[in-house]
Amino acid sequence: MSEHTGRRPPQEPPASSRGAGEEAVVDQRLLRGARTRRRIARHGVDVASQDGLEGLSIGRLATDLGLSKSGVQTLFKTKENLQLAVAEAARQAFTEAVVDPARGAPPGAARLRALTEHWIVYAEAPLFTGGCFWAANLPEFDDRPGSVRDVLSLHRRTWQALLAGELRHAVETGEIAAREPDLTAFQIDAVLHATNLALRLGEADAVSRVRRTVDGLLAPAR
Repeated sequence: MSEHTGRRPPQEPPASSRGAGEEAVVDQRLLRGARTRRRIARHGVDVASQDGLEGLSIGRLATDLGLSKSGVQTLFKTKENLQLAVAEAARQAFTEAVVDPARGAPPGAARLRALTEHWIVYAEAPLFTGGCFWAANLPEFDDRPGSVRDVLSLHRRTWQALLAGELRHAVETGEIAAREPDLTAFQIDAVLHATNLALRLGEADAVSRVRRTVDGLLAPAR
């Protein structure tokens, strides 16, 4: 008891309680920051699908989304970090729209056709404002060594490896007659990129042409 007032002095809250509260506040801030980061990166995909990754800027995305430039700067620090985050957001969205739905089809020719059909929807709808993200950005970075080029190239190789893996399965099980799965995967990928360009130019028969081409590449074994 206090000698002067007879009252017990106010007690400080336990240190453990203060720590838990502070941690909760920090966690909420991190969650909000992560959500904002994902929102910015996803919008950046649409911008980059039209104007390329070089067309991105922290100021532009902040203005588009009604955010402070300093806040966006805090989340990404540099333009390269922003470009890498946008490329990863494009990969995630593509995987969810094209790759994951095709996994329900049996491996081999059926899954290849499912991948092709989902890719057509991805480009025709389109999932990104300017069409295929990689068709818009690989030509811009193909001769510019660095982290962005490495990531874009990795995404392309991963996609082609997926096609080649399904082709090898189809060949091994006698479904199709392709002799060189890696070459056929390259051809399918090239045709899909040509289709993206045709769609952007408004060529009405682009989809029917890519389907006929893929049908020829996946001709059944005799």
